[in-house]
Amino acid sequence: MSALSVRQVRRRFLVLHGLRWLPMGLMVPVMILLMQERGLTLTQIGLVFTAQGLLVLALELPTGGFADALGRRPVLIVAWLVNLASLALFAVADSFALFFLVWALQGVFRALDSGPLESWYVDATLAADPQARYEPGLGHAGTVIGVAISAGALIGGGLVALGPIGSVSALTVPVLAAFGCQAAALVALLVLLVEVRPATGAGALRASVAEAPRMIGRAVGLLRRSRVLLALVAVELFWGFGMVTFESLLPLRLAEVVGDADRAAALLGPAGSAAWLASAAGAALTPLLLRWPGAAAGAALLRILQGLTVVGMGLFAGPVGVLVAYLACYTVHGASNPLHMGLLHRQVDGPYRTSVISLNSMMAQPAGAIGGVALTMLAQATSISTAMVVGAAVLAVAAPCYLPAWRAGRRTGAGPDPAAAPAPAPASVSAPAQGD
Repeated sequence: MSALSVRQVRRRFLVLHGLRWLPMGLMVPVMILLMQERGLTLTQIGLVFTAQGLLVLALELPTGGFADALGRRPVLIVAWLVNLASLALFAVADSFALFFLVWALQGVFRALDSGPLESWYVDATLAADPQARYEPGLGHAGTVIGVAISAGALIGGGLVALGPIGSVSALTVPVLAAFGCQAAALVALLVLLVEVRPATGAGALRASVAEAPRMIGRAVGLLRRSRVLLALVAVELFWGFGMVTFESLLPLRLAEVVGDADRAAALLGPAGSAAWLASAAGAALTPLLLRWPGAAAGAALLRILQGLTVVGMGLFAGPVGVLVAYLACYTVHGASNPLHMGLLHRQVDGPYRTSVISLNSMMAQPAGAIGGVALTMLAQATSISTAMVVGAAVLAVAAPCYLPAWRAGRRTGAGPDPAAAPAPAPASVSAPAQGD
């Protein structure tokens, strides 16, 4: 790892990041439609998605601990192999049971994939230069995600428009293209991701399996001992609840405004692609936001601003206003995520990095489920606009959770922002948690 320069590490990280998200973009236009074409009802489609959500929730933390114990490279290889298998099965699945298995595999993939690549990037960057700032790279990664998903969605839609190829239906063609892209991504992973681990082989595997639970326990212990880390992870609870507004309620709100569900769906296609580009543009602002107002202050202000954009989606009268607010929401979302993750990484050292990322990611799952039920019930009982305003308030309430990080940055003498200069991890970070 140390043989690579900071620039080489960042370049490899961004290439692998783009290759990881391009297949997802290809799947966006056809995911639901292909399952409908093969006989699934909307209710059955909703049920197969639960397989992914439940497995991600169950495996997120254990797989994070396993990645920290065994190594990020082997876990990522297994994850991308699982995704390859799920795409192959998706291409031929024709029953509820098979599609349920597809999304179960997707859940395993996402749990394994959550965190290791980013953890490798941060650790490899610090190995190359302990004083290096990795937050700009995280911002560039957000830009790459937005561009990759947007480009993949456009390519996938174009492949569908070209029509069937022989006996392969038009909706299946993007799935096969995604399979090919995932295979290429796996080859790139094997070549580009270099990781130095102290031991390999069957003995190391057995030791890693035994060590993973301890890694998880120590990562959870960090939350008990660090107010800053606990507050940062708590942000995900508010975000998970509030994201229901722009992921689930927006299509209903747009249909309400235009007065026609089909027209709303037609508008959402290009709007969704534009939203990911807007997210990419927001992520590109990371270096500027780190300089002013700083990571903690910037992240707090962006949570409030995102709440205001959701209020706009809920209250603007015409479709243009709603869609402009929607694009603004994704721009803010793209800008806030790198700042949040940079602050999170500053609070933990390498051995537990993936476990802490998994803890952070895990918080959004139950919060999103609660938000999905609560806000849709509120929308039905009152109005979609009311539910969106409530969700916007929850998003904005997350802003004070960044105050401990801001105060910690001032105490370490790094100015208004702990990301302005690398701060040492707390002394307790590397120590076993109490009771382990």
